[in-house]
Amino acid sequence: MTSDADTLRSELRAHLPDPLPRRLGVAVSGGSDSTALLRLLADIGQQEQIELFAATVDHGLRSESASEALTVSALAQRLGIPHETLNWQGWDGAGNLQDQARRARYRLLVAWAEAKGIEAIALGHTADDQAETVLMRLARSAGVSGLSAMAPARKEHGITLLRPMLALSRAQLRTYLTAQGISWIDDPSNQDQRFDRIKARRALSGLDQIGITAETLSRVADNLAQAREALAQYTQDSAARLMRVMDGDLRIDRHGFDALPKEIRRRLVVASVSWIAGAEYPPRRKAVDQVLEAISSGQATTLGGCILIPEGKNTWICRELNAVRHETTQPAELWDRRWRVTGPEALGAEIHALGEDGILQLEDWRLAGKPRAALLSTPAVWVRGSMVAAPLAGFANDWKAEMRSERADFAAVILSH
Repeated sequence: MTSDADTLRSELRAHLPDPLPRRLGVAVSGGSDSTALLRLLADIGQQEQIELFAATVDHGLRSESASEALTVSALAQRLGIPHETLNWQGWDGAGNLQDQARRARYRLLVAWAEAKGIEAIALGHTADDQAETVLMRLARSAGVSGLSAMAPARKEHGITLLRPMLALSRAQLRTYLTAQGISWIDDPSNQDQRFDRIKARRALSGLDQIGITAETLSRVADNLAQAREALAQYTQDSAARLMRVMDGDLRIDRHGFDALPKEIRRRLVVASVSWIAGAEYPPRRKAVDQVLEAISSGQATTLGGCILIPEGKNTWICRELNAVRHETTQPAELWDRRWRVTGPEALGAEIHALGEDGILQLEDWRLAGKPRAALLSTPAVWVRGSMVAAPLAGFANDWKAEMRSERADFAAVILSH
């Protein structure tokens, strides 16, 4: 591959949407990858007359981070691109630092984009990052989806995250920056052998003798991504044929489900639990396999905040009462991260799960057409200990429960897994 500027711009542009969003964000840490992305996009943005906006997330974990953000800001200013520094101040020292920092980074970037009316953010991940991700997931015995690594584009709370440099290597980009007379910042944490990514980077450097390079692993990830897309389409088609969505719950035709290949059954279960419970990470493979056995044998079980309930020839997948038992919000606020319950003015009204106390107050819960256990976890309106409405359990009383729009489409969740 050549590091010629025109070739790099052409390669980058080929992996961006056509047409480009009129307002495009760029995440720039100051490292070589994101710095090269900013410089290349400055040319593309000028040619195509789009507005570029740059942002740097300062995690505040090193004393140099503030001055490094100023360095990025100065480069953006020279290129005529507005720049903002987004500060992370939320870490309490608990959990995995790299994982917490990554989550915070995306959260801050998405909020920044929403405030600016930016539709998409370009990220500086390269073929090297893709290859390192493949190696780390190999170590975790990942399947097709895991080994397809980072997607070229994905949605995060309505904002599109773009990775247009997954076919470009870090060496190419550094050669380009050197030719442009642009320096970059080397984060010392990139040498810290305590982190799995740095271990993978070191291991990758010794595999080129047998033909395993960042470029080859990146192509493997791309091949597996195509296989993942085919599996996702098969899964979606199977869901349309065998599953019915009913007020936030799912009903499966058990006979048709059992006839599917195991991988498709597994994907349906994972997507179902993700859609209902909203978990960021899928349940463990062993737990999913146990659920597949329970469905086949017509047994009840739980998984990831959901309960699976056999009923005749079907199995329901619903929210588990224990997961929402203590969830309390005001009317019109988001309940269980997916339901918004609204209705007439009612002094002291709160939204809780229907629960055992609530279902006993219904004239006939069977009219809702669902198993009893499925209704227990639905949102209900309570006033000073009395249940006044249960819109998903057949007792609306002028109240209604609507699912959050970005969680409403079960088919979209299937394609994202």
